[in-house]
Amino acid sequence: MTTDFAVRPARPADARPLAELRWTFKQEDQEGQSAAPTRPLEEAERWIRDRLSNGQWLAWVSEFGGEICGHVFLCLVERMPDPYSDNTPVGYVTNFYVTPSQRNKGAGSALLEALKQHARSVGFDTLIVWPSERSSPLWQRSGFRPPEELLELPLDT
Repeated sequence: MTTDFAVRPARPADARPLAELRWTFKQEDQEGQSAAPTRPLEEAERWIRDRLSNGQWLAWVSEFGGEICGHVFLCLVERMPDPYSDNTPVGYVTNFYVTPSQRNKGAGSALLEALKQHARSVGFDTLIVWPSERSSPLWQRSGFRPPEELLELPLDT
């Protein structure tokens, strides 16, 4: 395992490479289906820049050779105040990706560790993720467990 990468918080100025990696990530998920995006990259770039700028979302990046080669995003999910218990926020973890050339070298683990350290330091008591079938083992290795109390209602449109 190499540690020739650096992990740092993402900045609004990282929006373009983060958008490019997001498109790469989602195209990789298509696996043989039409890979032509139907939405412009600039839309994702604006969305990421806006949310990183206003603090609505946080992200961490892994860099190798001065290039961003991985990322993970965190969104604060506030809970209603409760007169009898703590209403600490829940962290929604998403958009976790490491480029194929940098996988299995520790960058992904370092990204998740940076995110978890931040979440603990600001008082989150839970992190949630909706894993794909392929990514579920990775999340479980990182300490995530199936919930006992979460219910989901898919809204077919």
